[in-house]
Amino acid sequence: MALDRLMFQGLRNLQALDIAPCSRINLITGANGSGKTSLLEGIHVLGMGRSFRARRLSQVMAHEGDGLTLHGRLDGDPPTAIGLRRRRADSEMTLRIGGERVERISQLVETLPLQLINPDAFRLLEGSPAGRREFLDWGVFHVKHGFIDAWRRFRRALKHRNALLRHGRMHDASLDVWEHELVQWGERLDVMRHEWVEAFQPVFDDTLAGLIRLPGLRLRYTRGWDRQRHLAEVLRQGRDTDRQMGFTQQGPQRADLGIRFNKRPAIDVLSRGQQKLVVSALKLAQGRLLEQVTGRTCLYLIDDLPAELDREHRAVFCQWLERMQCQAFITSVDHEVLADLWQADTPIAMFHVKQGSDGEGQLQAIDRQTSRRSGQ
Repeated sequence: MALDRLMFQGLRNLQALDIAPCSRINLITGANGSGKTSLLEGIHVLGMGRSFRARRLSQVMAHEGDGLTLHGRLDGDPPTAIGLRRRRADSEMTLRIGGERVERISQLVETLPLQLINPDAFRLLEGSPAGRREFLDWGVFHVKHGFIDAWRRFRRALKHRNALLRHGRMHDASLDVWEHELVQWGERLDVMRHEWVEAFQPVFDDTLAGLIRLPGLRLRYTRGWDRQRHLAEVLRQGRDTDRQMGFTQQGPQRADLGIRFNKRPAIDVLSRGQQKLVVSALKLAQGRLLEQVTGRTCLYLIDDLPAELDREHRAVFCQWLERMQCQAFITSVDHEVLADLWQADTPIAMFHVKQGSDGEGQLQAIDRQTSRRSGQ
């Protein structure tokens, strides 16, 4: 499914908008600071319940506005409406799917699977393991039934064990109870993650090969504790040091997806352009595997696609988007840089964000075509 309508109000410096996106490629141009990225941010909040630019939704709201209202409609028979509302006066966020109120953000994530490719995506290479775990768990969540339940139960057990560790006078029997839960759900998480990586690896390799030749690049999943020992044994033998530290040092909460080139960290070897192609291959492969396993397509938010890429690699990237038959929203300062990279039969909608004298950005549809050159 693709978004066929977007209605945003109270989003940063953007004027209220009501647009009908194209089901395939949507190009958004405009000067720096006009509000292009804010449009992507609004879609991200609509699908994830959070921003990729701010820690709190209050920071996403227009200055002096009453709140934030985001609505989208997914095409289908029948169409599915999704909505998010957050008032400035309170901290409650209201979520709706198909007209019904929902309580869990995971329901939004499941309804609108999306991937973001922006400068922050480099954190998959240069950032902490937490970002790579989030990437890994997004994939497992969408293709493995029961993942979210196992993840929640594991996190609950981990929280209680850590609380007991900080309460130094608690008897070991109290730890036994939560360690049993932690082991049960932690090992289940590990199995699902491992199976997902096994399925993801060939899809990623094929995607990367289509973007750039890097035969020495490898992914390596590490589960967060010694591969030769059971988690129950690791937790039991680590109690004393865990008490000293005040938290559980080993387990699925320490899992990682290492990305290495010729046995060295990829971030230490690859150029900035090569790094962008690697993280792009990771994100595109997420969507490809999702479609292979579930038949569903992933929506892509791509901020400043031309950055760090020459014309040849921009064209190859766009070819992948066309092959995947997915919906994408792509920003660029220069319209001409991307306008002629598409096949003649690819549906394209073009929008321009113009910043007015009051600082507000106004989104205007400037063209809608099925040809890469108007008038063909």
